Amino acid sequence: MDVELAEVRDFLAAHPPFDALPPEVLDALPARCTMRYARRGSSVMRAGMSSDRLYVVRSGAVDITDAGQLVDRVGEGGSFGMSAILERAPARYDVTAREDALLLTVPQAEVERLVAEHPVVAEHFGATHRDRIRRALGELQQSERGSAVFRTSVRDLLREPPVCAPPGTTIAEAARAMADGGTSSLLVMEGDRLVGILTDRDLRRRVLAVGVPSDRPVREVMTPDPVTVRSEALALEVMLEMTGRNIHHLPVLDPQGRVAGLVTITDLVRLERSSPVYLVTDLARQSDVPGVVRLASRIGRVVDQLVTEDATAVDIGRVVGALADAVTVRLLQLAEAELGPPPAPYVWVALGSAAREEQTLGGDQDNALVLADGADLEHPWWGELAERVVSGLQAVGWERCPGEVMATNPRWRLTVGRWRAHFRRWATEPEPDAVLNASIFYDMRAVHGDTALVDGLRAEAVALGSRSDLLLAYMAGHAARMRPPIGFFRSFVLEDAGEHHDTFDIKLGIAAVVQLARVHALRAGSLALGTTERLAAAQGPGQISEESARDLHDAFELMSYLRLRHQAEQVRRGLRPDNHIDPARLGSLDRRHLRDAFQIVRTAQHGLSTRLPPVP
Repeated sequence: MDVELAEVRDFLAAHPPFDALPPEVLDALPARCTMRYARRGSSVMRAGMSSDRLYVVRSGAVDITDAGQLVDRVGEGGSFGMSAILERAPARYDVTAREDALLLTVPQAEVERLVAEHPVVAEHFGATHRDRIRRALGELQQSERGSAVFRTSVRDLLREPPVCAPPGTTIAEAARAMADGGTSSLLVMEGDRLVGILTDRDLRRRVLAVGVPSDRPVREVMTPDPVTVRSEALALEVMLEMTGRNIHHLPVLDPQGRVAGLVTITDLVRLERSSPVYLVTDLARQSDVPGVVRLASRIGRVVDQLVTEDATAVDIGRVVGALADAVTVRLLQLAEAELGPPPAPYVWVALGSAAREEQTLGGDQDNALVLADGADLEHPWWGELAERVVSGLQAVGWERCPGEVMATNPRWRLTVGRWRAHFRRWATEPEPDAVLNASIFYDMRAVHGDTALVDGLRAEAVALGSRSDLLLAYMAGHAARMRPPIGFFRSFVLEDAGEHHDTFDIKLGIAAVVQLARVHALRAGSLALGTTERLAAAQGPGQISEESARDLHDAFELMSYLRLRHQAEQVRRGLRPDNHIDPARLGSLDRRHLRDAFQIVRTAQHGLSTRLPPVP
């Protein structure tokens, strides 16, 4: 092999998919290629032209445009012209040399042979954005350390049959049965039907602490209709359920709905010593704000642990959400203990990502207060409570919202009636500020207090918004303007105008999916909060197709996972977590997968903008 051909071989061997070819195939390929030089500004390919070769950029760069709009920029090692060959159709886009470029061309017959004989080449050029992302998710979430809590089903945790008793059993008899069985709980059964649960904690709080006679029936002090879990669920799901509800016992039901056993925190301890369940429990025991802040500093390590195992971004978001709720609830309880009883029923609500249980490390806080109608909005108790909790969350690491969307702002401490009036105005008189507010406040979830105040309010707000074509059009326009980057060019981020940035805010791509899911779910009148749940709820005739919903879910999961991985790495390095990723720190596959995710989001944005009428 002469020197020039050897150089071409080495060049191809350094770039995918040619780097995966067997050595003998790679050795033979350069002799079948030709070289083309393109001066800066010259046309390489015109849309509508036929093409019989694949181009590989050996040096320089080319711009790929559609009717003047930049679609992609290809630099050294990148290729173009493949779709015209595979589809045997005219080229879709114009290609122009951005810099003086040296192009290696591979004849169509040779490309077809490589595609037929080497799956890695077929996969590289033939796979769709969605195919590549699905494979990428599987590869990214391969466990580095492995953890039993993510692989064990609940049925494998069950050991001894649970201690059971009918509702008429006396408290004394129930306590003796628990002692004899060496267990901290008892299931209350009517025949085969689970009607309640009694735990050691119930005996302390509902019997001993208030002096209930031990000859009273257990039905008077049990927790009726307890939360249950399916026997086929993973231990991770049990952990999330316990974390979210701060409970220590979960009855397990078999596929026929019958009691199969009971799983406890102790069972999880055997699997995972550093379970977030314990962090929630410890947070609830703290007697002052510094103690809460000190314990909350462990949240970063929990995320790091989950990332290095095989948890999905959705599951990690739920864990972080449960931990954030535990911090917030304890801060509220401590504040209430010092301030005295609230002057009226109220509920503290999380907004935005916290409401969707998609909160990550760092970031700012969005929250508000919903007060019962008739409450005195001017009462200083509300402001004192809000300031103590917001200050505590800030000390933990969640910064104050720059837009003042927090309970400390009197504008967002309202009675149910005033909240209802706001939602009505946002639905009927949308304007830029209203659309922004709607985007934040449609994501509302009760954290502590009288949750019924929010349940009815959200149901009314969603019903109102789903009927407002004007609001939906504004929100769709807002969602379409959150354009993710096109991809990457060398060590920079490539955007619509071809501008370069040395870092990119991955939150923009994630927020674009969040916006799309919110609009689709609102159109469907769904009360779902999480982005994944909203995409699932919005599938159907006239809404979003199952395929599009799955594509967006995968793009959302991929970008969210890469953000968490980035933040976990920052935690390990002692840095403050953020959303700004340096492309130079990404591997070539991550860059390509992100580019696929960006394209899926852009396609979905275009689809939504064509489905809804434009903003007048």
